[in-house]
Parts: sequence; C-alpha cells; structure tokens
Amino acid sequence: MRRVAVFRPDDGRLESAADYLESRGVEPVADPMLAVRPTGNTPRTEADFVVFTSKTGAEIVADAGWESPGTVCAIGESTQVALETRGFEVSVTPAEYSSTGLVAALRERVGGLRVEVARSDHGSPVLLDGLNDAGAYVHETVLYRLVRPDASGISADEAAMGDVDAALFTSSLTVEHFVDAATERGVRDEAIEGLNDAVVATIGDPTRDTAESHGLDVDVVPEEASFEALADAALDALDN
Repeated sequence: MRRVAVFRPDDGRLESAADYLESRGVEPVADPMLAVRPTGNTPRTEADFVVFTSKTGAEIVADAGWESPGTVCAIGESTQVALETRGFEVSVTPAEYSSTGLVAALRERVGGLRVEVARSDHGSPVLLDGLNDAGAYVHETVLYRLVRPDASGISADEAAMGDVDAALFTSSLTVEHFVDAATERGVRDEAIEGLNDAVVATIGDPTRDTAESHGLDVDVVPEEASFEALADAALDALDN
C-alpha cells in the first residue's frame, strides 16, 4: 500500500486528513507539524473591514464572543464557511484564495479606511503590504501562534528510509517544520532525497517556493487551495 505523509494540526484536522487518505486507499503517515497556541487577543473593534485568513481564527474569535464592527472578509471558502457557521456574515471572499487574491479584491474599497487583519503569527507580509499600498490604515492582531510539537518528525525518518510515496504540505510553515525535524534527527539530506524520489505536493505558490528553497522538487500544486484537492492531485500524480 502506498504511504502518504500528511502534516496537519492535531486538533481534529490531522485525523480528518488521515481518514480522507484512507478512504482513497492509501496509508497515511500522520505527522502533526503544527500546534495552535491562542494568544488571547481579539481583533480591534474600530475597523471598517476585518480580514480572516484561516478557519482557526474564526473559531478563536467565536469562542471569545467577539462581534464584528465592520465588513468581514475571508481568504477562502473554508474560512468563509467557518465564519458563517459561527454567525458572522462574510461579504468578501476573493476568487483566488490567497493574500494576493485578498488584496486584489479589496484594493479599490479600502483607501482611507481601517482594516483589521486577524491571523497567526506566521502571516505573509504580502497582505499587509498590499493593503497599505492601497491606502488603508492596517492593523494586525495575532490571534494564535503556530509551533512545532515536540513529538513531530516521524515522517522525516520515514522519508529518509524511502518509505514515503508522497508528501502533502499545506503551508510554508509545514515545510519549515519538516526540515527542522529532519535536521534535529540528523537525517535532513536523506529525508529530502527520499521526498525527491516521491511525489511532493504543496498548497499554493508560496509553499512551493519554500519547499524548493530547501531543495525539494515540487511535483504538484493544485488549483484549489484545499486539503482534499491537494491529496487528490498527489494521488493522481502517483497513478501517472
């Protein structure tokens, strides 16, 4: 049976991803490369637009009882659904699910207005820079920090031994944490070589660029920015 490494937070998303891979007839190598640590912060209430870049952010503000003061924006469909499920009306979701897409969707609307960006501590500067260039008064609130769990890294050992057929990276940080784990275990070069003999799939161009900067050959970048699309594209590549 083919074995596919998957890197998701161990908060239900890793289990869900593993279940999906099993439903596709492959064995998941489930490695929780991310853990969420809420900061206790909530977005400012003096804002004309409030931008969310993740489902996790939506969950955190809902649990905190926060109420939006302005127009709510979501970076993509999964974030939009998470917000709407929790009672927030989403008015802006870009056609391209990325920071660049958000900037394009808001550029003509935010000049001279206050924009609150609520996200993790590893957000791309593309969003803040783009909104500032559009003339907005931008403030960022860090809702949560993303850290690498101490127990992570089994996938690096498996890749180093050539026991991984595909690897699914959902963000630049999952790439960074994979490389860090491999380095700590003394198998960095072997793990990268192992993945280069496998199918490497990434969500989005920034994640691809990060992977390539560490010497990984990226085979697949799906058009849709979702885990299911990532997994499907990688498995299709394995079949071809």
